[in-house]
Parts: sequence; structure tokens; C-alpha cells
Amino acid sequence: MSAVVAGPPAPHPTGRRMSVGRRLLGDQNRNLWFWTFVGPFMVGLVVFVIVPIFWSLYLSFHEAKGTVSPTKAVGFSNYTEMLRDPAFRDSLKTFVLFAAIIVPVTFALSLLLAVLVSRTRVMQTFFRSVFFLPTACSYVVASLIWRSSLFSGNPSSLANTVMRHFGENARAWIERPHPPWYWLVISSARLWLQLGFYMILFLAGLQRISPTLYEASAIDGCSAWQTFRHVTFPQLRPTNVAVLLLLLINAFQAFDEFLNILGKQNGYPPYARPPLVYLYYVALKEQNFGRGSAGAAILTVIIAVVALLMARFNRGDERR
Repeated sequence: MSAVVAGPPAPHPTGRRMSVGRRLLGDQNRNLWFWTFVGPFMVGLVVFVIVPIFWSLYLSFHEAKGTVSPTKAVGFSNYTEMLRDPAFRDSLKTFVLFAAIIVPVTFALSLLLAVLVSRTRVMQTFFRSVFFLPTACSYVVASLIWRSSLFSGNPSSLANTVMRHFGENARAWIERPHPPWYWLVISSARLWLQLGFYMILFLAGLQRISPTLYEASAIDGCSAWQTFRHVTFPQLRPTNVAVLLLLLINAFQAFDEFLNILGKQNGYPPYARPPLVYLYYVALKEQNFGRGSAGAAILTVIIAVVALLMARFNRGDERR
């Protein structure tokens, strides 16, 4: 009597469909939950960021006056007109001056605060929170406070009250159409708002430095300055590059301080407007979206070139 060997059961169509469904949903519906949480963000990213970027690039090669719909293709004429515009070149000079003021000052003070806070043994969390707290404040609110209360030009304002104690007369900090006073107002507002954020970045970099390096420095009898120069600062090279790059990009994006502190350009020269404020007037006041998009593309290229140069410089230092 021969034994009958049964073959494997034929797959059921319903089971095949269920296995496909399980693969799509993942184990314990992980794929479903992933797209449930990430899907709305991806939709918002595409609709409000990616699509406007490509549409702005498309508009930069077309004539679009008074409408966001292109009328006719003009090639690179928007770019050439923007680069030939003296006001746009002055706005780039404004950025260079603003960056020359705010980048090194913010870098040095945030690094100093990070070193001091990292060496504090009492209430370190409190100091971190206090210095980081202004980061949560709106740039618009801070600009209005700087304009209306601190540097309003009235004798009762905080800046003029402090100056009066030193025997100085009250100054019209903002109303003067020439440097340097409104630069002090704008730079101090930006410095107060962003100092704590970069301090936190430096604190994260300081925590990655091995304590053995400081122990070796102490054994060799190095002073505090020698330890900072030969141990701390070289070990912070990646953080330094990241902070400098972020500072430059944020300086390019300066808008709220200039627009809200200086107001509607009451007597201010063209070099008081950074690139974004100038593009705001071109795109929204003059309704020339083609030229405004071309200016935005030019700024993007400048930022990308600066970022690549800084990354290449950092790699060159690491090889040496």
C-alpha cells in the first residue's frame, strides 16, 4: 500500500490579498502610522514650499507685472535688469555691512557665553534658559519694542535715560537718516534675539570635547587662554563652521528689523534696505513678480556659493 504524499496547499486568493495588504501597512501597521503623521507635513511642504520655489523660478524667466501668472517669456532679462539696478546692488552692500557687524559680534559673544555657562557649577540650567529665552520672541515684537521703548528718541526712552546719567544729550536714534545710530538699534535687536540660540549650539559642541584633553592641558600648566586657544577652539571647528554659515544665512534673511524699526523709509537712503526689504518693495509694492523672483534666485545662488566655499575651507583645514 503506497503512501500518498500531499502537496502544499494552494494559496487562497483572499490570503494573497491579505499578505499584500500587510506588506503595504507594515508590521503592526507601522507604514500606516508613519504616513498618518508624516503625510500632512509632506503635503504642506510640497504645497507651501516646493511648489512656490519652482513657480518663483519659473516666473523669473517671464514677465509678470501685477499678476503671478506669466505673460511672456523674457529669458534672462529680469536677471540682467536686477543686477544692473543700483538699488539692488546697494541692498547687497547693506547686507555686507550688516553681516560684518552682526556675524563676528554674535559669534564671539555666543562662544564666550557658552564657555562661561559650561564652567558654571551652580544654576547652569537656569542660565541656559535665561539666555535662550529671547529666541522664542518674535522678531516683529522685538523690533517694535526697540523702536517704541528702548530707542524711541524721546528723552524718557531707556537709551536716552542711560545716556543722560553720563552727561550726554538725548539722541534721535532712528529718525536720523544717516549712520551710525540706526545700525546700533538694528544690530542690538538682532543680537538680543539670536545670541542664546548660538550659545546652545556652542554648548553642544563643548560637551563633545573629551575631558582628558583638559586634564592634559592642566598637567602641562597651560593657562585658561592657552587651553581655550589650543584645545577648546580647535575642537569646536565643525561647530564654528556651522554657526558661521547659519549667521550668514540669517543675515541674508534680515527683514523684520529693517522694515519695522526703520519704518517706511522716511528719509532713509537706499543703502538702509537689505536685499529682502528691497525685493519686498519690488514684488509687492511695484507688483513686479518677475524681477522679484529673479532677485530671490540671485540671493539663493549667492548663499549656496558661500556655503560651498565655507564647506570646502573646512575640509581643507581638517586635511591639514
